[in-house]
Amino acid sequence: MTIPGAWSRTARAAMLLGDDGMLHPTIFAEMSALAASTGSINLGQGFPDESGPREVLDAACRAIADGHNQYPPGMGVAVLRAAIADHQQRFYGMPVDPGTQVLVTAGATEALAATLLALLEPGDEVVTLEPFYDAYAAIIGLAGAVHRTVRLRAPDFQPDLDELVDAVTDRTRVILVNTPHNPTGSVLPAETLQLIVELAHRHDAIIVTDEVYEHLTYDVAHVPVATVPVARERTVTISSGGKTFNTTGWKVGWLVAPPELLGPIVAVKQYLTYVNGAPFQPAIAVGLGLPRERFDAIALDLRIKRDILAAGLSAAGFGVTLPQAGYFVIADAAPLGFDDAAALCRRLPDLAGVVGVPVTAFVHPEHHGDYRSLVRFAFCKRIDVLETASAQLAGLSART
Repeated sequence: MTIPGAWSRTARAAMLLGDDGMLHPTIFAEMSALAASTGSINLGQGFPDESGPREVLDAACRAIADGHNQYPPGMGVAVLRAAIADHQQRFYGMPVDPGTQVLVTAGATEALAATLLALLEPGDEVVTLEPFYDAYAAIIGLAGAVHRTVRLRAPDFQPDLDELVDAVTDRTRVILVNTPHNPTGSVLPAETLQLIVELAHRHDAIIVTDEVYEHLTYDVAHVPVATVPVARERTVTISSGGKTFNTTGWKVGWLVAPPELLGPIVAVKQYLTYVNGAPFQPAIAVGLGLPRERFDAIALDLRIKRDILAAGLSAAGFGVTLPQAGYFVIADAAPLGFDDAAALCRRLPDLAGVVGVPVTAFVHPEHHGDYRSLVRFAFCKRIDVLETASAQLAGLSART
């Protein structure tokens, strides 16, 4: 099968196109299929196996019963846009106009796609942290832009500030910032956020932020980039309800941006999904309005799960980096004698009945060396599942 040039570049950027020129499934699809075929515990994909807050689920059922099942407004239903604006003010002190600065999207991924396709021209450069959410490379490739990265290295997974300064140049159109970070679980400190804003001003770049894990932090506060002084006029803030409320299948995301940036993004978004999730939008609005202690409880529940899985991985012989946020633990397989995490992940179902994902899936091939022995395991699962996985992993060192 011959793949057209633009799509070939995009597929390579997304790491779907092999050296043989053929399209291959992502490592995520491969590992999930392996889990299903072997009956293994799937800690590879980052989706919860428990439902979210009862109030949120009930609100969706009411909306369906009340007939909210047709196309919603293109910008999103008014009650959700107002809830997003109220949320930004309540948690971060950010005043937002729901009528001119908020767009509801089909998850954060569509928000990212609409934003990058709207703001980039072929040849523009985009700087991201690496490892990176795999969709970044694909969207950047589809836009015909150039993907530059600043690597996050174990154990703290923070960027070297000198490398960040070197990466952002006058060719940089977008600095794409993912904090809290997937897959490493690191949270960028104030010093780094301030430098990103300074670099954006110095080189006339736009900041795009992916903050979907904003409420899932442990012992550290999330600080939106847009709250840094002089950042808001050039920042597009992206988030979603799926991670916070265990509703990843609803695909309700949003972005907040100045009107002059929002306009071209809306123009692109209307030709992607057009609209989505009519009954789910008011339900996510209910979630965003929950008391602060409910958000704290969500994070505490995940912290307990993080600690269970991290302890199990340590007992199995992995080197473990405890994440500051998110759904995932990064484990180093080198102490077990594995320097190739991808090979280990393909063997883990037989060795321990568990599936993970190699961190190299989030890295440009030429940079695999820095991450070759690292595995990402998801802890957004039921406690009994994590305890079983930990028990099965416990004998791993003896079997390797």
